Amino acid sequence: MRVRLIAVGTRLPAWIGAGVSEYSRRMPPESPLELVEIPLARGTAHGARGRAVEREGERMLAALGSRAWVVALDVGGQRYDTAALARWWAGRLRDGRELALLVGGPDGLAPGCLARADERLSLSPLTLPHGLVRVLVAEQLYRVQALLKGHPYHRE
Repeated sequence: MRVRLIAVGTRLPAWIGAGVSEYSRRMPPESPLELVEIPLARGTAHGARGRAVEREGERMLAALGSRAWVVALDVGGQRYDTAALARWWAGRLRDGRELALLVGGPDGLAPGCLARADERLSLSPLTLPHGLVRVLVAEQLYRVQALLKGHPYHRE
């Protein structure tokens, strides 16, 4: 099952790219993690922020595979502990479809992305920097696949 992390923003600090790369490298060959960066849309006029987010959303939706299971990372989404997230991951693996995880930019996800999502997932009730979310998602995906395989990375 291919996993695509589709995220807004292309000019982030090097440590974010290094973190995502590190956990992507650790993922098993049967579920590779790919980062797809969507350029941040700029808006300066009144009401332009909403239009910019919509343009970002259009680009995100265009990057989706036709049969992808789409998960919007959203503060109001479903929250899981590690064991529950591992069960969720096992279900996604059984389904076998491409998994697309959408991470919005500083102004969030476009309404069209939220509408297209098959589900919403929350990493925390806190507001997190969108770059940090990339690293957290990559690490958590590695953690749950390691947990399912009995690898000692995860400890309780």
